[in-house]
Amino acid sequence: MDVQMPLLDGVSATRQVVDERLADVLVLTTFDLDAYVFGPLRAGAAGFLLKDAEAKDLIEAVRTVARGEGTVAPAVTRRLLAEFAARPVRESRADPAVLDGLTRRERQVLGRLGEGLSNAEIAEHLCMAEATVKTHVSRLPGKLGLRSRVQAAVLAQELGI
Repeated sequence: MDVQMPLLDGVSATRQVVDERLADVLVLTTFDLDAYVFGPLRAGAAGFLLKDAEAKDLIEAVRTVARGEGTVAPAVTRRLLAEFAARPVRESRADPAVLDGLTRRERQVLGRLGEGLSNAEIAEHLCMAEATVKTHVSRLPGKLGLRSRVQAAVLAQELGI
């Protein structure tokens, strides 16, 4: 889904598709303005990518959304997390016990997700292969009872990891 379209804007179209449960929506747009990022995600989009994404990243994003998970372009992840962090604090419903099933390395990866880092940045910070990071990131939502990388990043923020 693009954000700007001739007859119906992408946010409204996303909301309609999601409300009618027709498909999961992956937004692909040139614009990375806050309204174009937050609007579709609030409307229920499962992912957001910029059109300058590499072909392999677009293919992976489509596969990720098709698996029922979510994905957000690394270029906007930090802004998304900052927006979340700027909201008034409410008591977290996150139970720290959910971390008990994670290895030390998985906790480290989760912490870096909470900082908004891309897989490549996590790999660099933790001195790991990017493929290993991808494996950890793909397993974290399942181990934590979540649906996406974004939810894992939010959980990390809520738990202060």
